[in-house]
Amino acid sequence: MDADLESLQFAFGQHVLASHLISKKVIPTMNTSGYGRIINIISTSVRQPIMGLGVSNTIRGAMASWSKMLALELADTGITVNNVLPGTTKTGRLNNIINAKQSKFNISKEEAKNIMLAQIPMNRFAEVEEISRSILFLASLDASYITGVNLQVDGGKIKSI
Repeated sequence: MDADLESLQFAFGQHVLASHLISKKVIPTMNTSGYGRIINIISTSVRQPIMGLGVSNTIRGAMASWSKMLALELADTGITVNNVLPGTTKTGRLNNIINAKQSKFNISKEEAKNIMLAQIPMNRFAEVEEISRSILFLASLDASYITGVNLQVDGGKIKSI
Protein backbone atom coordinates (compact mmCIF):
# COMPACT_ATOMS: atom_id res chain seq x y z
CA MET A 1 0.00 0.00 0.00
CA ASP A 2 2.94 2.35 0.51
CA ALA A 3 4.14 2.04 -3.08
CA ASP A 4 3.72 5.14 -5.17
CA LEU A 5 2.27 5.09 -8.67
CA GLU A 6 5.59 6.14 -10.22
CA SER A 7 7.36 3.08 -8.77
CA LEU A 8 4.76 0.75 -10.25
CA GLN A 9 4.86 2.49 -13.63
CA PHE A 10 8.66 2.47 -13.73
CA ALA A 11 8.89 -1.23 -12.83
CA PHE A 12 6.14 -2.14 -15.31
CA GLY A 13 8.05 -0.29 -18.03
CA GLN A 14 11.37 -1.93 -17.15
CA HIS A 15 9.95 -5.42 -17.20
CA VAL A 16 6.65 -6.01 -19.00
CA LEU A 17 6.79 -3.22 -21.57
CA ALA A 18 10.50 -3.73 -22.31
CA SER A 19 9.99 -7.48 -22.76
CA HIS A 20 7.03 -6.86 -25.02
CA LEU A 21 8.96 -4.42 -27.22
CA ILE A 22 12.01 -6.70 -27.48
CA SER A 23 9.80 -9.69 -28.32
CA LYS A 24 8.01 -7.75 -31.05
CA LYS A 25 11.42 -7.07 -32.61
CA VAL A 26 12.78 -10.64 -32.50
CA ILE A 27 9.68 -12.78 -33.09
CA PRO A 28 9.40 -12.04 -36.84
CA THR A 29 12.92 -13.42 -37.41
CA MET A 30 12.21 -16.39 -35.17
CA ASN A 31 9.00 -17.05 -37.11
CA THR A 32 10.91 -17.00 -40.39
CA SER A 33 13.35 -19.61 -39.10
CA GLY A 34 10.64 -21.66 -37.37
CA TYR A 35 12.68 -21.66 -34.18
CA GLY A 36 13.20 -19.39 -31.20
CA ARG A 37 13.54 -19.17 -27.46
CA ILE A 38 12.29 -16.40 -25.20
CA ILE A 39 13.43 -16.91 -21.62
CA ASN A 40 12.59 -14.45 -18.88
CA ILE A 41 14.36 -14.34 -15.54
CA ILE A 42 11.68 -13.41 -13.03
CA SER A 43 11.53 -14.41 -9.35
CA THR A 44 10.16 -17.05 -7.03
CA SER A 45 7.75 -14.32 -5.89
CA VAL A 46 5.57 -15.53 -8.78
CA ARG A 47 4.80 -18.56 -6.60
CA GLN A 48 5.14 -17.05 -3.13
CA PRO A 49 5.19 -13.27 -2.55
CA ILE A 50 8.23 -11.92 -0.72
CA MET A 51 7.30 -9.68 2.20
CA GLY A 52 8.29 -6.05 1.77
CA LEU A 53 8.59 -6.29 -2.03
CA GLY A 54 5.07 -5.38 -3.14
CA VAL A 55 6.02 -3.64 -6.38
CA SER A 56 8.45 -6.39 -7.36
CA ASN A 57 5.95 -9.15 -6.54
CA THR A 58 3.24 -7.42 -8.58
CA ILE A 59 5.44 -6.85 -11.63
CA ARG A 60 6.87 -10.39 -11.56
CA GLY A 61 3.32 -11.75 -11.52
CA ALA A 62 2.47 -9.58 -14.50
CA MET A 63 5.56 -10.87 -16.32
CA ALA A 64 4.55 -14.47 -15.67
CA SER A 65 1.06 -13.84 -17.01
CA TRP A 66 2.38 -11.97 -20.06
CA SER A 67 4.84 -14.81 -20.75
CA LYS A 68 2.15 -17.48 -20.48
CA MET A 69 -0.07 -15.64 -22.96
CA LEU A 70 2.83 -15.19 -25.38
CA ALA A 71 3.71 -18.90 -25.04
CA LEU A 72 0.14 -19.82 -25.96
CA GLU A 73 0.10 -17.44 -28.93
CA LEU A 74 3.40 -18.84 -30.27
CA ALA A 75 2.95 -22.51 -29.33
CA ASP A 76 2.60 -23.80 -32.90
CA THR A 77 5.48 -21.74 -34.35
CA GLY A 78 8.58 -23.49 -32.97
CA ILE A 79 9.14 -20.57 -30.58
CA THR A 80 9.01 -21.36 -26.87
CA VAL A 81 8.49 -18.88 -24.06
CA ASN A 82 9.52 -19.82 -20.52
CA ASN A 83 10.46 -18.21 -17.23
CA VAL A 84 13.20 -19.05 -14.78
CA LEU A 85 12.38 -18.30 -11.15
CA PRO A 86 15.72 -18.11 -9.36
CA GLY A 87 15.89 -18.53 -5.63
CA THR A 88 18.36 -16.79 -3.37
CA THR A 89 21.52 -16.58 -5.46
CA LYS A 90 25.07 -15.51 -4.57
CA THR A 91 25.17 -12.07 -6.15
CA GLY A 92 25.97 -8.55 -5.05
CA ARG A 93 22.26 -8.04 -4.42
CA LEU A 94 22.30 -10.92 -1.92
CA ASN A 95 25.02 -9.13 0.05
CA ASN A 96 22.84 -6.00 0.12
CA ILE A 97 19.85 -8.00 1.39
CA ILE A 98 21.95 -9.64 4.12
CA ASN A 99 23.36 -6.25 5.17
CA ALA A 100 19.86 -4.73 5.26
CA LYS A 101 18.56 -7.62 7.37
CA GLN A 102 21.56 -7.23 9.69
CA SER A 103 20.82 -3.53 10.20
CA LYS A 104 17.04 -3.90 10.48
CA PHE A 105 17.19 -6.59 13.19
CA ASN A 106 20.47 -5.45 14.80
CA ILE A 107 22.07 -8.87 14.37
CA SER A 108 25.38 -10.09 13.01
CA LYS A 109 25.91 -10.64 9.30
CA GLU A 110 26.30 -14.38 10.00
CA GLU A 111 22.97 -14.47 11.87
CA ALA A 112 21.23 -12.65 9.03
CA LYS A 113 22.70 -15.13 6.54
CA ASN A 114 21.65 -18.10 8.69
CA ILE A 115 18.06 -16.83 8.92
CA MET A 116 17.91 -16.83 5.13
CA LEU A 117 19.59 -20.22 4.80
CA ALA A 118 17.11 -21.77 7.25
CA GLN A 119 14.34 -21.08 4.70
CA ILE A 120 16.08 -23.15 2.00
CA PRO A 121 15.84 -26.96 2.33
CA MET A 122 19.17 -27.41 0.52
CA ASN A 123 20.69 -25.09 3.17
CA ARG A 124 22.75 -23.08 0.71
CA PHE A 125 22.41 -20.23 -1.74
CA ALA A 126 22.41 -20.90 -5.48
CA GLU A 127 25.53 -20.35 -7.50
CA VAL A 128 25.06 -18.09 -10.51
CA GLU A 129 26.16 -21.00 -12.71
CA GLU A 130 23.26 -23.13 -11.45
CA ILE A 131 20.77 -20.53 -12.62
CA SER A 132 22.67 -20.19 -15.92
CA ARG A 133 22.49 -23.93 -16.58
CA SER A 134 18.70 -23.90 -16.25
CA ILE A 135 18.58 -21.10 -18.81
CA LEU A 136 20.90 -22.99 -21.15
CA PHE A 137 18.65 -26.04 -20.88
CA LEU A 138 15.52 -24.04 -21.79
CA ALA A 139 17.43 -22.52 -24.72
CA SER A 140 18.48 -25.93 -26.03
CA LEU A 141 16.83 -28.34 -28.44
CA ASP A 142 16.33 -30.65 -25.45
CA ALA A 143 13.60 -28.24 -24.26
CA SER A 144 11.75 -28.11 -27.58
CA TYR A 145 8.47 -29.35 -26.06
CA ILE A 146 8.58 -27.07 -23.00
CA THR A 147 6.73 -23.79 -23.26
CA GLY A 148 4.80 -21.57 -20.89
CA VAL A 149 6.48 -22.87 -17.73
CA ASN A 150 7.85 -21.16 -14.64
CA LEU A 151 10.95 -23.18 -13.75
CA GLN A 152 11.82 -22.79 -10.07
CA VAL A 153 15.53 -23.01 -9.40
CA ASP A 154 15.36 -22.34 -5.67
CA GLY A 155 16.82 -25.21 -3.66
CA GLY A 156 13.30 -26.22 -2.59
CA LYS A 157 12.49 -22.90 -0.88
CA ILE A 158 9.00 -22.48 -2.37
CA LYS A 159 6.69 -24.92 -0.64
CA SER A 160 3.80 -24.91 -3.13
CA ILE A 161 3.34 -27.57 -5.78
